[in-house]
Amino acid sequence: MKLFNACFAVLIFFTISNISAAQTALPGTQPTVLPTVLPAAVTDVFKRANVPLENVAVFIKEVNAREPLVSINADKAMNPASVMKLFTTYSGLELLGPGYTWKTEVYADGEIRNGALNGDLILKGGGDPKLTVERFWLLLKQLRERGLQSIRGDLILDRSLFEAIAYEPAKFDGEPLRAYNVAPDPLLLNFKTVRFAFAQSVDGKSVSVSPDIKPAQLDIVNRVKLVDAPCGDWRERVVLDVQTVNATQIKISFTGNYPRSCGEKVWNVSLLDHARFVGGVFANLWKDVGGDWKGVVKLTSTPQSAKLLATTESPPLAEVIRDINKYSNNTMARQLFLTLAAEKAALPATSVAAGDIIKEWLRKKNIAAPELVLENGSGLSRTERASAVTLGLMLDAAWRSSVMPEFISSMPLLGIDGTLRKRARGESVAGQAHIKGGTLSDARAMAGYVLDSAGKRWVVVMMVNHPNAPLTQDAQDALLAWIYAR
Repeated sequence: MKLFNACFAVLIFFTISNISAAQTALPGTQPTVLPTVLPAAVTDVFKRANVPLENVAVFIKEVNAREPLVSINADKAMNPASVMKLFTTYSGLELLGPGYTWKTEVYADGEIRNGALNGDLILKGGGDPKLTVERFWLLLKQLRERGLQSIRGDLILDRSLFEAIAYEPAKFDGEPLRAYNVAPDPLLLNFKTVRFAFAQSVDGKSVSVSPDIKPAQLDIVNRVKLVDAPCGDWRERVVLDVQTVNATQIKISFTGNYPRSCGEKVWNVSLLDHARFVGGVFANLWKDVGGDWKGVVKLTSTPQSAKLLATTESPPLAEVIRDINKYSNNTMARQLFLTLAAEKAALPATSVAAGDIIKEWLRKKNIAAPELVLENGSGLSRTERASAVTLGLMLDAAWRSSVMPEFISSMPLLGIDGTLRKRARGESVAGQAHIKGGTLSDARAMAGYVLDSAGKRWVVVMMVNHPNAPLTQDAQDALLAWIYAR
């Protein structure tokens, strides 16, 4: 009897095993054995870069599958660099809606008679991430066409939507003039940068340096010489010097050589604080549209007595996040991050409130994320942290979300556009992966989706935190190619 029971148990075991195998294999085929380690093409890159695997986190899972294909250090808290923008943009889409827009408003505090405002003009910031110089010019032109010509008071900047922060643009990496170091602001205008276009003049004898916007306080000196040479790293040949002349004036000088072979190039420079930048741009543009103003710039809230004169509205959020993710715009990401707090918490909006909102949003999706640290929502941070599994589960949830099309299309398409347009060109995986990348001096990360050669969609996350992390780009490309070829 005992022998019979034992034989029966063995029979049941093999029967269940065969049923399980049949459920995972196609008729007439052998069950697929899924690997749980990284392919050699990936690990070899880490060996050459002297990056131990303990400094690497990987999470790969087919969308909607219950278990991951690969999970290595996936619950480890790591710096995700610009991949952090995925938390900000996806939560923004769900909490604010793809059609959400920002408004910048103009008010008058005083009587308007015969085209003259006997009082102050007020610019009230709504946190618009994309208030460009073109839109600002149209806003001022709208005021002129409605009959306003002279402002006999001051220009009031209402920046009360966000909490005032003491921000040092040089603190992160010692590059205070770089556009990516611009702080968020309720009245962010033209990303607080001047875009200088370099090109040879029409007569072909000299170099033209043209700003897209010119604050009134800015003097530009161009001493760049046109030379015949390979373009190469042209920025290394042009020297930028910024001098503070007095409390209001800044002198910027360009010297050096510019190769004729470069054609047209651009250099974005952040020169002034937000208040002086907006005030200086307003002064020049108001004069350009035929207006008159001789007052000063003041910072205060909009008084209740003020009357609305005009409004400019941003593009919808679904369009804005394409700029944030495809081109990894840090300042726009931070604007959206604070907008979450402005809309869902008490004013003024704070980064702490924004981080709490995103964590609560994740909890409602049953994503615990105990390791998640959100400082500014852009990834330009030494303290922000996330794990590969939290990112992976969030991406898996996004696949089932009603805003999935807007979210995925906001990411760079490998080998096609955005920050990854030059990656994997000519490879089979090019055009088959929507991936957000991120790089800091000691971190390299990627996260997104890969459509493999069999038509299956995979969530993929890889993060490397190590001083040699910038040397591991080839590991990312090898992993994406491996997933596609499966």
